[in-house]
This record gives sequence, structure tokens and C-alpha cells, in this order.
Amino acid sequence: MIRGQFASAALACALLAGCTFFDPYPTVPAPPKAGAAPGPRVAICYNMVTTGRTEVQQQAQKECAAGTVAEPADSDLYLQNCPLLLPAHASFVCTPKK
Repeated sequence: MIRGQFASAALACALLAGCTFFDPYPTVPAPPKAGAAPGPRVAICYNMVTTGRTEVQQQAQKECAAGTVAEPADSDLYLQNCPLLLPAHASFVCTPKK
């Protein structure tokens, strides 16, 4: 009986967590490459199948300071900063608004 209750509770937690499981989230930006645009950098981990470019751009914009624009800088799939289910890693440079 206890195993059944535990399994039910675990399933309920998994379902509740699943609602936001694939949402993009901020992470550590990749080091800038030679000749890259200067400025503060932010990065987002996301799943390329469940998340569109505009959603990733919006998330990066939230991480940039007010008065700046998140400009795409680099992306990779190295899994150094992102987990297996959210493997895409996009870096952005926060440039001043013109």
C-alpha cells in the first residue's frame, strides 16, 4: 500500500514539474570568440524542438539590463552548461539601444 501511495505522489510531482520542464532558462554565457562584439553577455539553455527563436530571444532580453538589446552572438550543443533535455546553448550580447 505504501509503495502505491509513493508511486502516486511521485507521478503527481512529475506531472506538475513537467509543465515547465522544457522552458528555456538563463545559464553561464560562453566566453567571447576573438573579434566578438564587446559588452555584457547572457546565455539561455533551451530545447530546439519545443522552443522557438523568438521565445529564446525574449528570455535573453529579460536577462539583459534595461536600456539594452539582446543581440545573438553564438550558439552550441556542447552540453557543458546545459542539460541533455535542453541541449541548445545560445549566447547573446547586451548592446545599448540606439
